[in-house]
Amino acid sequence: MDKQFWDDMYGSRDQLFSGAPNGVLVSEVAEMPPGQALDVGCGEGGDAVWLARRGWQVTAVDISRVALERAAAAAAAAADIEGRVAWTRADLSSTPLPAAAFDLVSVQYFPLRRQPDHGALRGLLAAVAPGGTLLFATHDLADLTPRPEQGFDPGDYYQPDDVAGVLDDDWEVVVNETRPRTAPAPAGTHHTHDTVLRARRLR
Repeated sequence: MDKQFWDDMYGSRDQLFSGAPNGVLVSEVAEMPPGQALDVGCGEGGDAVWLARRGWQVTAVDISRVALERAAAAAAAAADIEGRVAWTRADLSSTPLPAAAFDLVSVQYFPLRRQPDHGALRGLLAAVAPGGTLLFATHDLADLTPRPEQGFDPGDYYQPDDVAGVLDDDWEVVVNETRPRTAPAPAGTHHTHDTVLRARRLR
């Protein structure tokens, strides 16, 4: 699941996702005051555009050039968010993030591979500013099927409970639950439930 994999995935069709923001993001963030946000694995930009329209300044990161080009084009068509989104191509498993820089770090269905030292995960946690929020959402494991031909095993990737287990006393877990999806599952999938972690960095 490298740069080429995701470029091929996005390039296989004109539009991979609906363009609407993820339901977990909307339900958990709608009442938050805007600030600096990091959209991890931004894809075609639905979440980043929604955040920008609500006043957030967004750093939107993805490994796929194709996805980012589509996202930037969608944002350019939305004149009301001009200058509010910075589109960035990066591999977050190896690219360091600025420390304590974001009031919101949003990780929506992003396949973050487990590491023995939790290096990439700790980088995401460190990027949350004191008082800021980490929002980490995945498909429920019960909805996921291993795909050996693509090198995909759900157990290789962090789930919200794994993330909660890494948090120390500097964090308060606000939400850690499995819930029904609020929108239809993407075509060809059987995702009926989301697993959601929302945590606030205290200091």
